[in-house]
Amino acid sequence: MFETRLVNIIVFVVALVIVAVVCLVLGYLYRKKVSEREIQSAEEKAKRIINDSIKAAENKKREALLEAKEEIHKNRSEHEREVKERRAEIQKQERRLQQKEEMLDKKTDLIEKKSDTLAKKTADLEAAHEDVAALKRSQYDILERISGYTVEEAKSYLIKNLESEVTHEAAMKIKEIEARLKEEAEQKAKEHISLAIQRCAADHVAEATVSVVPLPNDEMKGRIIGREGRNIRAIETLTGVDLIIDDTPEAITLSSFDPVRREIARLSLEKLILDGRIHPARIEEMVEKAKKEVDATIKSEGDRATFETGVHGLHQEVVKLLGRMRYRTSYGQNVLNHSIEVAHIAGLLAAELGADVMLAKRAGLLHDLGKAVDHEVEGSHVNIGVDLARKYKENEEVLHAIHAHHGDVEARTIIACLVQASDSISAARPGARRENIESYVKRLEKLEELTCSFKGVDSSYAIQAGREIRIMVKPDEVTEDEMVLLAREIAKKIEAELEYPGQIKVNLLRETKAIEYAK
Repeated sequence: MFETRLVNIIVFVVALVIVAVVCLVLGYLYRKKVSEREIQSAEEKAKRIINDSIKAAENKKREALLEAKEEIHKNRSEHEREVKERRAEIQKQERRLQQKEEMLDKKTDLIEKKSDTLAKKTADLEAAHEDVAALKRSQYDILERISGYTVEEAKSYLIKNLESEVTHEAAMKIKEIEARLKEEAEQKAKEHISLAIQRCAADHVAEATVSVVPLPNDEMKGRIIGREGRNIRAIETLTGVDLIIDDTPEAITLSSFDPVRREIARLSLEKLILDGRIHPARIEEMVEKAKKEVDATIKSEGDRATFETGVHGLHQEVVKLLGRMRYRTSYGQNVLNHSIEVAHIAGLLAAELGADVMLAKRAGLLHDLGKAVDHEVEGSHVNIGVDLARKYKENEEVLHAIHAHHGDVEARTIIACLVQASDSISAARPGARRENIESYVKRLEKLEELTCSFKGVDSSYAIQAGREIRIMVKPDEVTEDEMVLLAREIAKKIEAELEYPGQIKVNLLRETKAIEYAK
């Protein structure tokens, strides 16, 4: 029984194994067939993709070839067009050059003809001059033979006979003209000038080319100089000003022709002294602060000038230039205050004469504009001022007034004449300008020396601070009539050879003595 069951089990296991082997074989055969189908399908798909890619590549190749051909055609067309244009331009330039050469040839021929004609006329003229000179010499010979005088003797005779008559008549005529002009103009001029001066007042600050900075003690000098002079070199380099440290107790002198730089250096030193820390980095910081302060002051001073004079519509750069004149002096007179004063005086005179008051004020305010930068730009302050005003689109009448205020050109407008007069009034009024004692004494000595050089002058004395020259003449050499002519000659020579503010009165005195003895 047990054996039978064991046999059955073994048969069942063998059957299971056989079935399993058959299933595995069938599965393997099925998977192989499926794999072959998939491989075949993949190969077909790959062939199809390759074929499609080849077709697409061929299509793109054809498109690229077409585009390249079109681009080549386009570039060739543009190149041909440019070549044609350049050829046309070259031909055009060649025609122009040919025309210019023809014109030059014609002009050369014309100049040669004119040169020949001119040479011929010059030869004719020289011949004519020789004929005239010969005729003149023959006439002189005839006249000398008839009169019995030589040419020089005849001139001396005529001059001697006419001199007294002409001198008397000229003196009388001059007196008559001067009297008439004085009657008509003196009173009116006095009224206008006195009114203008009374209604205008300005403070004037005299500055030289140096500024003095006080020090708390002499030890500060060494700190400003620094180790091996590095601090003083930094200050001079950053400000462009020379520092003069000498034996003057508790003071340093700043020297520079540029007043703005000098002011920046002064403020920087005052800040450094107050701060106490003096080294190159701190110096640079203080110089920058001082520059900003000075720039702000320049702007505010320019605005003040325009506000005081009522002149508006100026370019901002012109306003800054006006502010710079706050630090500029001329003969000790502050140029900004002088310009404001000239503007007021010109406006008052224009109002009296019925001219354009605002235009006169504008021209008066800007007449010395060139002095704001004349330390930095070559040329006279007149030409610099004209260029600056033209640059910032100022009125042509203002430009002409600036150009004419020192007589560089003739004044053609009433505004220019008013600015000339106002400038002279502001500069010549008492106390407006100063000069050092040496130049003052030299000017007075030159004035006395010049007047003594005239024939008939006995002595001369400069009085009233050089505003009047009193001249004593020799009564036996200079007559009453000749005094008028001599005074005019002296005045003309003073105007031609001396430079002076305002005007100089020439006062001639002739002493007449009568001596008799009672017996």
